[in-house]
Amino acid sequence: MSKAKNDGQKTIWRQIIDSRQSYFLMLPFLALCFLFVVLPILLSFVLSFADYNMLQSPNWVGFENYIRMILDDKIMTVAIKNTLVFALITGPVSYFLCLLLAWMINDLTPLFKNFFTVIFYAPSMCASIYVVWAFLFSSDSYGFVNGLLMNWGLINEPVKWLVDPKYIIWILMIVQLWMSLGTGFLAFIAGLQGVDTGLYEAGMIDGISNRFQELWYITLPSMVPQLVFGAVMQIVGAFGVGQISIALAGFPSTNYAAETVITHIVDYGTIRYEMGYASAVATALFAVMFLSQKLSVKLLSKVG
Repeated sequence: MSKAKNDGQKTIWRQIIDSRQSYFLMLPFLALCFLFVVLPILLSFVLSFADYNMLQSPNWVGFENYIRMILDDKIMTVAIKNTLVFALITGPVSYFLCLLLAWMINDLTPLFKNFFTVIFYAPSMCASIYVVWAFLFSSDSYGFVNGLLMNWGLINEPVKWLVDPKYIIWILMIVQLWMSLGTGFLAFIAGLQGVDTGLYEAGMIDGISNRFQELWYITLPSMVPQLVFGAVMQIVGAFGVGQISIALAGFPSTNYAAETVITHIVDYGTIRYEMGYASAVATALFAVMFLSQKLSVKLLSKVG
C-alpha cells in the first residue's frame, strides 16, 4: 500500500512538472488569491483568540472572545436574528426569482433579452441606488411613498420608514431583493443559453409535453454548475448584508433594529478597534457561510 501511495505521489508531481507552464500562468492569480483571501481568513482565525486593538501586541485570551459572543453580547443576538431573517427570506426568494426571470426572458428575441438583462442586472452595479431608495422611503412628507400615501388619504402624517424599528428590516429586505439580481442572474442566463436544444426535441419524443416538464427534466439538470454558482452567490449576499443597513438605516440603526453580523463586525473592528472580538465574529460568520454553501452544493448536485 505504501508503494502504491508513493507511486501516486510521483504521478501527481510528474503531472505538475509536465503542466508547469499552466501553473506558471496561474501563479499571479494564485498569489493574489492567497494575499487577499486566504491570508486574511487565516489571520482573522488566529486573531479571534486574542485581545488586539491594532496599537499593541496581541494578548492571547483563548476562547474568551467566542464565549463573550455567545453569552455576553446582547447586540450580537439581535444581529444574528436579523441576519438569519435576511438569509432565510431574501436568499431563497432571490435565488428562485433570479431563476424565474432568467427562464422567462430566455426565449425572447435577442434585442428584448439584452434589454431586460441590463434592466435586471443594473441595480447590482449602481452604488447610487441607495440614494433612490432613501428618497422613496424618506421619513418626511417629501418622500415618494409618504407623499403618495398622504395624497391618497391612507395616512395623515409621514411614516418614519427608515427610523421606526417596525419597518426598517422589511424595507431593507425589499432593497436587498431588488439588488440581488446580479451575478447569479447572469449565470442563469448563461446556463439557459448553453442547454443543448437537441435535448428538448428528444424530450418531446419521450413524452415531455409542456414547458414546466422541460424545465424540470431537461433544463435544470443541464445547468447544475450555474445553479451551484448562483446558490453560492446568494448565500454570500444574504449573509453579507451590511452596506444596505448602514446606507439606509444609519449606523447604528434605531435600537439596533437593522443590526446585522456584518455591521457588528464593522462596529467592533473599525470604531471600537476590538479586532480580536471582531475577528471571532467574522470567523463564526465564515463557518456558517461555508457550511451553508456545502449544504446547498450537496442538495443541488442531486438535481443532475
